[in-house]
Amino acid sequence: MRYTSSHWGSYQFEPGGPLLPLTGDPDPSRIGRGWASASQDKQSRILRPAVRRGWLESDRGRNRCRDSYVEVTWDRAIALAADALGETVAAHGNGAVFGGSYGWSSAGRFHHAQSQMRRFLNLAGGFVASRDTYSHAAAEVLYPHILGLSNKAFQDQMTAMPLVAEHCELLLAVGGISRRTAQITSSGTTTHEIGPWLAQMRSKGTRIVELSPTRGDGNGEWLPIRPGTDTACLLALAYEIHSAGLADEAFLHRYTSGWETFRDYLSGASDGTPKTADWAAPICDLDAQVIRDLAHALVGSKSMITMAWSLQRAEYGEQPLWAGLALASLIGQIGQPGTGYAFGYGSTTPVGRAARLIPWPSMPKGRNPIADFIPVARIAEMLLHPGETYKYNGETRSYPDIKLVWWTGGNPFHHHQDLNRLEEAWGRPETVIVNDHTWTATARRADIVLPATAPLEREDILMNRRDPTLLWMSQYHAPVGEALDDHEIFSRLSHRMGFGGAFTEGRDTEGWLAWLWQRSREVAEAEGFALPDLASFRAEGRFDIPDASEARIALAEFVSDPDSHPLATETGRITLTNATIGGMKLSSCPAHPTWMEPRECLTRAQPDELHLVSGQPDTRLHSQNDRGAEALADKVAGREAASFHPDTAAALGLAEGDIVRLYNDRGACLAGVRLSDGLRRDCVSLPTGAWFDPQTIRGSRLEVHGNPNALTRDEGCSDLSQGNIAHSCLVRAEKWCHEVPDLSIDTPPLFTP
Repeated sequence: MRYTSSHWGSYQFEPGGPLLPLTGDPDPSRIGRGWASASQDKQSRILRPAVRRGWLESDRGRNRCRDSYVEVTWDRAIALAADALGETVAAHGNGAVFGGSYGWSSAGRFHHAQSQMRRFLNLAGGFVASRDTYSHAAAEVLYPHILGLSNKAFQDQMTAMPLVAEHCELLLAVGGISRRTAQITSSGTTTHEIGPWLAQMRSKGTRIVELSPTRGDGNGEWLPIRPGTDTACLLALAYEIHSAGLADEAFLHRYTSGWETFRDYLSGASDGTPKTADWAAPICDLDAQVIRDLAHALVGSKSMITMAWSLQRAEYGEQPLWAGLALASLIGQIGQPGTGYAFGYGSTTPVGRAARLIPWPSMPKGRNPIADFIPVARIAEMLLHPGETYKYNGETRSYPDIKLVWWTGGNPFHHHQDLNRLEEAWGRPETVIVNDHTWTATARRADIVLPATAPLEREDILMNRRDPTLLWMSQYHAPVGEALDDHEIFSRLSHRMGFGGAFTEGRDTEGWLAWLWQRSREVAEAEGFALPDLASFRAEGRFDIPDASEARIALAEFVSDPDSHPLATETGRITLTNATIGGMKLSSCPAHPTWMEPRECLTRAQPDELHLVSGQPDTRLHSQNDRGAEALADKVAGREAASFHPDTAAALGLAEGDIVRLYNDRGACLAGVRLSDGLRRDCVSLPTGAWFDPQTIRGSRLEVHGNPNALTRDEGCSDLSQGNIAHSCLVRAEKWCHEVPDLSIDTPPLFTP
């Protein structure tokens, strides 16, 4: 038996046979059904190095998004890419180079595209990097202020799901909880627990309440809140608890700071508006008595409040996270088994996994000599407005003037917002270089395209510090075309630029895998167990860590003795009012949790506007596997499916299987129509990840495949974090009554001699 792994699960196979879910995975991912077919699709794979014709003719990016390509040899491609980087650095310095990458291209420890690229660019003199993630940038900046923990550290100590299943009587899932998003995890996974965990909770009678515009997988009570208004509801729950004299004052005084100021805001003493259930009800479109009853139930039960990642990908995205923490503090059950406050149950697989955390080694990236960075979701702003200032986490910074972009292992024309604006920005650099295995929208907008192998074409090691199993990842099929792995690509580039020895340290892929395994054996020894030698591990293919179970309780050490174990906040306590944030004087992020009406919200929408919910898809990871069999079979007339409530569809004259045009002032896209009673009537749900395919149809620009980021806003959620606001978006919908255009993304770009 051989094994391999991905961000959506692990698989076993016999040579020449199908990929099968790993034995022991209780709830395998749907995404994996389309992996092999996507990997071997020669229509979407990059078969040979290619260079944009206009770039060869020195057009300096003018035709970047609408040009043909010339296929070249590897030697010429390496020379062109290395020389472009060298000339950019010589003319403008390394501060004019942006290294873009996301870590989702491979679950293997060695073939991690971002690490390989950063190692190369660091040795080349450095680059401008990005900070935080599209997934949860607001949390990454906020939590160190209010919890004294990085988002990574908080998620590492998240209360174990088995403890929640055992002790929790009422789970309030703000933003819902879903098996769909729980299919995945960065660095790979060998098991999926969310579905079984929810089933266990239901079987023991746990009350599960999902506060979300769409129905999740809790199969409990669904409170279909108006999207973007969660903060108002959470504030009202806190008000009702406090006004009824049910707040845990002892907890608030011992474990928090700033309660008095926040209390005055809740009560209305500071602004004249008490945050009552009656105040919140018309904002949230929920019954006031339902809010009051839920408030009393939360303090009368062993309760856990869990916040979905999606909540903070919105305008003022810090506020619901902070309000949820404040509510949990009033209830006073933080730091206890199975209760309190959580972030991300169901947003990704391992959050709350009861497993030991083991610090496995990774590919060393070296030090970046360039200190400059941008918040990850501000790339279009950077390219469009070099030199302009912006605020970020208490600093006033300026955007660099980027002349060369190098992107490896990612697709910003999937995960960025307002892709029409990004396409405009993408024409500004002098050179764009992309390593990828498929002709994504980003690869189709590059000057030099270097074909990388796909994960199923490589050997690697699955080592996730939050997973109890190690796997030797065997090659499933031979490389397609002339693809090389990223390490080999950067090795050739490094030798061309004169630092090949420093990049490889004398090791090829086999040598680096042996090096990683030896470091892993040393880590295992320090953790109290022994790993086999590499040959034995490779032959066996799998190693299960002994005594891997470990059930943690978030903030338990702090709650047990806050004086001996203070938090790394400004007061050593949970900050319900934060003087540091208040001192920044940000209108978009005040000193305590605050209700602020988003600019694109149903509370101020026109009667024909709908709120766009653009969640993660069920059939792929981001845009990966979009050309695989599973994702293709789920489309409607070749378009991504947009879900409407049946009543909404009827009012719009739409039926299942129709094509609909979604539009606003930023753009328009076509999508197939699907009906569902699992979302609000004033919402439309269109998953992310359909390959971006803008065309000129009937004289207007139209994205014809169903990518919601043709519609979303490209602004920061606040001047604190500058996170993305994909979920603050209003659209209109109308039936498409014209001929449905052919897709352009299902065939390679145009090649010319």
